Amino acid sequence: MKTFLTFLAFAFAALSLAAAEPGPVHQCPMHPWIKSDKPDAKCTICGMALVAATQAPGGSDQPLDPNLVTLTASQASVTGVQSAPVTRGPLVRSLRVNGVIDDDETRHRILAARVPGRVERLHVNYVGAEVKQGEPLATIFSPEMLTAQRQFVERLKAGSIAFSASDRAAARERLLELGLTEEEIRILEGTLQPTALVNIRAPMSGTVVSRDVYEGQYVETNDKLFEIGDFSRMWFVFDVYESDLGWVRPGQTVELALPSLPGRILTAPVTFIDPNLNETTRTARARVVLDNTDRQLLHRQTGIARVIIETPETLLVPRSAVLQHRGHPVVFVDGGQRGFAAREVRLGRIGDTTAEVIAGLAEGDQVVTQGALLLDGQAQLAHAANGSSQDHGTPVPAKVSAAEPGHDETGYNLLRPLAFAAADAAAALAADDLPGYQHHLPALRATLAAYLAGHAPASRGPLAGLQESLRDGPDLDAARRAFEPFSTALVDLARAAHLTHREKLHAFECPMTPVLGNGRWLSRSAELRNPYFGSAMLECGDELK
Repeated sequence: MKTFLTFLAFAFAALSLAAAEPGPVHQCPMHPWIKSDKPDAKCTICGMALVAATQAPGGSDQPLDPNLVTLTASQASVTGVQSAPVTRGPLVRSLRVNGVIDDDETRHRILAARVPGRVERLHVNYVGAEVKQGEPLATIFSPEMLTAQRQFVERLKAGSIAFSASDRAAARERLLELGLTEEEIRILEGTLQPTALVNIRAPMSGTVVSRDVYEGQYVETNDKLFEIGDFSRMWFVFDVYESDLGWVRPGQTVELALPSLPGRILTAPVTFIDPNLNETTRTARARVVLDNTDRQLLHRQTGIARVIIETPETLLVPRSAVLQHRGHPVVFVDGGQRGFAAREVRLGRIGDTTAEVIAGLAEGDQVVTQGALLLDGQAQLAHAANGSSQDHGTPVPAKVSAAEPGHDETGYNLLRPLAFAAADAAAALAADDLPGYQHHLPALRATLAAYLAGHAPASRGPLAGLQESLRDGPDLDAARRAFEPFSTALVDLARAAHLTHREKLHAFECPMTPVLGNGRWLSRSAELRNPYFGSAMLECGDELK
């Protein structure tokens, strides 16, 4: 860094000497704090000749703003400073991902043996074969199938005299269960010739993905025979990192490049993003549906894709204009007359060539996109000469608490009488005294209204929606059910404000209350008296510490 600053110092010293007439103050390029009003003076540290320091426009004797860099015409020509406006528009970002071409899981079938037997013949004996729906894949010799066909034929021959319609229907269902098709059953009804051979047919048109049997092999019920996938429509499945999930949405365009298709880019929208995150890789799987009627996409081949992301219109600054100072983004704003001011900004999302501006710039501001690094070096020299730290004039964002608001003194003083009124109402309910509860209810409603009106956060708190729910009857059960949600929420507020400790109140909880299942209440006494059951279960509950 020291070498770079030295280079900048020499560069700007040379430019200053080539520029118009020097100012009255001269400084050392290597040690800017060494100054003199004599043009032929030398630095007392390194012996270099002092050069003219840049003056404020108009020859003012006021000290320069160290964040403002003013160039002469020759300096501007040499440095090649260029600027661009801050604009509004969509933020564009390209997300590069790697993925795999897989078959459509909704059209993937596994064929298992429905009957035990021996594989007599394989009609399809290699992986990758194209099959059509209903086409035989294998023939199995099965004594169990022969027995089932004989029973069905016997019931057909005997007719309704020996077997009922339900018996014949059961025998027919048994054949369907063992794998015969409706057409094969109709042939059997016509020929009345049972056979031990059963054909395994393709349930759908597609490609054989795997074959697990050979001719002559014995299989048991549910043994896997074939696996078929429909390759006419494929999925491109890729992983999206957790940090990128905020960018990717269904419907966004994906540009896919495959090694097997050089020179071609396939485009299709994102159709689905898995809401389950992989715990190990911290990624979520997304997929794109691709047409593959020409069979050019190969199963399980890899591909590289680019997700094109566009956000709604926002304020944008070119990324080339943004410098970083101790982790803070800074830009140089062109103020005219070859004056450039450093300004700290707040950025949001970062796109391919632009960045979202949250604060610090306005639409139409001209920011330096080329030569900003040289301007920044001169600004650092100016700060060093002034002995000041770099301050770009933008205040640090204020820290805003996101915690739930607590109770100030006013809120606490309004919560206190409400807590005591609730304790008195709970005591009346515990004593099965409905008139006593009705007597305390006006005071309870009045203190609740005062709390909601006098403490601003209470209007958004848990008691705000319970003001109208406190009912006085028509019986104890109705009053208790209305009181339980209110009392439970109030206990939580009182404990959070430490009111129970400060005012010597006691909080209890019952794990069997009729509305919430864990209703709570306040009491002036340490004696357990349950207001939700009264004398029926007066001591049901525990005190909350």
